[in-house]
Amino acid sequence: MLTKTARRKAAPAGAAAAVLALTLTACAGAGGGNSGTSGEDGGPVELTLATVNNPQMKDMEELKSAFEEEHPDITVNFIQMEENDLRDAVTKDVATDGGQYDIVTVGSYEVPIWAQNGWLADLTQDLESDADYDVDDLFQPVKDALTVDGSLYAVPFYGESSMLMYNKEILDEAGLTVPEHPTWQEVADIAREVDSDEVDGICLRGKPGWGEVFAPLTTVVQTFGGTWFDENWDAQVSSPEFTEAVQFYVDLVEDAGESDPVSTGFTECLNNVSQGRSAMWVDATVAAGLLEDPESSQVAGKMGYAHAPVVETEESGWLWSWNLAIPETTQHRAEALEFMKWATSKEYHQLVGEELGWSRVPPGARTSTYEIPEYQEAAAAFAPITRDIMLAVNPEQPGVAPQPWTGIQYVTIPEFQDLGNQVSQDLADVFAGRSELGPVLDNAQELAQQAGDAQK
Repeated sequence: MLTKTARRKAAPAGAAAAVLALTLTACAGAGGGNSGTSGEDGGPVELTLATVNNPQMKDMEELKSAFEEEHPDITVNFIQMEENDLRDAVTKDVATDGGQYDIVTVGSYEVPIWAQNGWLADLTQDLESDADYDVDDLFQPVKDALTVDGSLYAVPFYGESSMLMYNKEILDEAGLTVPEHPTWQEVADIAREVDSDEVDGICLRGKPGWGEVFAPLTTVVQTFGGTWFDENWDAQVSSPEFTEAVQFYVDLVEDAGESDPVSTGFTECLNNVSQGRSAMWVDATVAAGLLEDPESSQVAGKMGYAHAPVVETEESGWLWSWNLAIPETTQHRAEALEFMKWATSKEYHQLVGEELGWSRVPPGARTSTYEIPEYQEAAAAFAPITRDIMLAVNPEQPGVAPQPWTGIQYVTIPEFQDLGNQVSQDLADVFAGRSELGPVLDNAQELAQQAGDAQK
């Protein structure tokens, strides 16, 4: 029988979805398209919504019947995909005026780029004129990330930062405690101590994709003092700080992480931790509500939460939101807007709490959510620290060095999607033991410099 380390080295790398290399400066706007269906003269409308297959989006699909009962002439059809596949499909569609989708789930990285290209509908007037929607209640840091030149182009379904989640039962048995503000070295020491053939010391993403492995890994790079680019857009990927951070991450996964990191993303780590197979996890704060749901988690009530680990910085959490937006190509803008407003409303949060459980209410989207007594009680273990972390991070300068873009776990330039995907594919060979890190980062440096030169 293979040992845990041997299984790790023998695990196949797998393959991430191919990502289309797009020139995001292409001209696009309202036009043809065949999204959804409708009868003549205002008949029934079918909307097509493309979304990531995260649990909160599955909850939205489960509850959509409440919207359809209130709007009998509107049917909403969900297309759920893994994160990499969603980005590929939706980016391709909006960039080519495909018109396949009426509503799309997009991240805070895409929104400003797509808005500037004219791919998304401006929602400002529609939302500000609806007092019941209360656009001012949207979580301000997230709302700011979705605003371009004073106009709002998407609405947050949920917002998040990142933090350390740990199984108190496992750590207590080992006589170990976690500080509220741990360092990465402290976390690594704990992970290696509790790691065994039955339980992984920590779960960290290794799945290729700029939004998969590089979401957590870029925050590690930043707190180690590294960065993708300096203020002059000169690439820094082969710098000592960047290299040290990535080597630290790879070594920790090898020593105390999951057996197949290349196949492990958010969903896989969630499954591992919720089933008690991983002692710690550094990832999105939104996961806490899922871990505390006794209907789906075996560790509900057993988890502890701390700020994301640091080295040189005071904080290292990211800032992200999954949002709903309307492509300009839709033929059903009014109906799409009605569903988006419903799915991001105060009433929807109340519905989730009452029907599915208060710990499953989408976090980081509305400030009023944190004032609901039932939510405060159900989310007492994680809601206060989630809010504190989201307000403490600094997307203007998340690392040690100043940066010429706004963003934490991503670089807000069109080229970063393809750059991050390519580098993450090469990094998968390092996780699998087929490549050394040095040559991978040297090649990444050249790719990054090409992206940096495009900004000069």
